[in-house]
Amino acid sequence: MEGGIGSGRNLIEFEKLGYDVAGYDLMPESVAHVQERGIPDARVHDLGEPWPVADNSLTAVVLLDVLEHVEFPVTVLEHVHRALKPDGAVIITVPAYPWLYSRWDEQLGHFRRYTVRELRSQAADANFRVQWLNHWNSFTLPAAMAVRGWEKLFPKRDSPDFPEVSSLTNRALLTAAAAERWCMNRLPVPAGLSLAGVLKK
Repeated sequence: MEGGIGSGRNLIEFEKLGYDVAGYDLMPESVAHVQERGIPDARVHDLGEPWPVADNSLTAVVLLDVLEHVEFPVTVLEHVHRALKPDGAVIITVPAYPWLYSRWDEQLGHFRRYTVRELRSQAADANFRVQWLNHWNSFTLPAAMAVRGWEKLFPKRDSPDFPEVSSLTNRALLTAAAAERWCMNRLPVPAGLSLAGVLKK
């Protein structure tokens, strides 16, 4: 189960790997788009409300860059906890470093950026055990710091933008991400633009 399905790309890839997939999103347009892409079990639902699934019924939940968008993240995690099987887990990513919070975050509807301590605290409040938690996106951190610093000095952005990148740049980013994953399997990543974690029930 994925909360916050966006374009549905994650669900499509998970399904290719052989998983049974389903998802919730607050936006009807997103749900309709994902259904058109071949994922019928996509539904409109506010993650802050009790999830319409049986207690102890889900094996895994995915919340990728979702918790920063909700006012009461512990409530969302409590709903996830109730829905998961006793050995279930939730995979989470969130943006890191509150000091990087900027107009860009506001325009994206972010309530916060996270510290490791805050994410651990919210997990504990929802009765989760942190199995694994680390920074990631280290290779994009320097550029983000430069851009956010510039924008704080010279705020001109009226809306968030996601510029198209060249195929060469895209390949370079994918290679950097693969290298980071290789490193993370061996050593903790000390800094990164995001936090990624696995919380166990």
